[in-house]
Amino acid sequence: MERPRVLAQPLAVAGDSLAHGEPILIFDARDREGETDLVFLSEMAAPELVRLQRHDAGGLICTAISDELRLRLGLPFVSDLLREASRRYPIAARLAEQKLRYDRRSAFGVTVNHRSNFTGVPDNDRATTIRAVGELARDAPRLSDAKLIDRFTDEFTSPGHLPLLYAAPGLVRERKGHTELAISLARMAGLSESMTVCEMLGDSGGARSPEAARRYADAHGWAFLEGRTIAEAWAEWSE
Repeated sequence: MERPRVLAQPLAVAGDSLAHGEPILIFDARDREGETDLVFLSEMAAPELVRLQRHDAGGLICTAISDELRLRLGLPFVSDLLREASRRYPIAARLAEQKLRYDRRSAFGVTVNHRSNFTGVPDNDRATTIRAVGELARDAPRLSDAKLIDRFTDEFTSPGHLPLLYAAPGLVRERKGHTELAISLARMAGLSESMTVCEMLGDSGGARSPEAARRYADAHGWAFLEGRTIAEAWAEWSE
């Protein structure tokens, strides 16, 4: 079946916003994390977007990449690193035992800083790191594996202040976290496959409610997508 050339309006609007450097909001589901993330396209990163996530969202700023890029770079999950280290550090294996209440496995990978950073923490530094990851994802199809790896190691150092998240190979067919939702949307919209996400927190010690997050999106004129909307579109697009 030929893939539809035109996305449904909510997704098309969201994709266009991302391509022009605007953020969008993605709510996963009430029966999963029940969280809304403030999301932008990594290659469009600017200090103002990082500041927006830090100030208006307040969660952990992370950058998602596709499983394809992860495999080409040979990047490990943090849980795998802990298990590999367990022979020398037995506590590492116990730390790697995950019993997540919302999923089977964490998407967390290595943390990075751009080599031009000073500390890596300020908005300017993090924007530089995020934008470089996004540009690498954008350019990856035109690079050999060797050149891709050389560029990654030339530009980044680890550990750093930007956690990378790795999307599941089957994207939303396999896992419906914000990592997969964001990368699925990027792929359908024809964007570079790296998105930067940050959980929106409330003032009561928990996540911001989806109703409050939607009001925030409406007040700023930004797209608000539910995870099921992305998943349903993906099921049709990927047939």
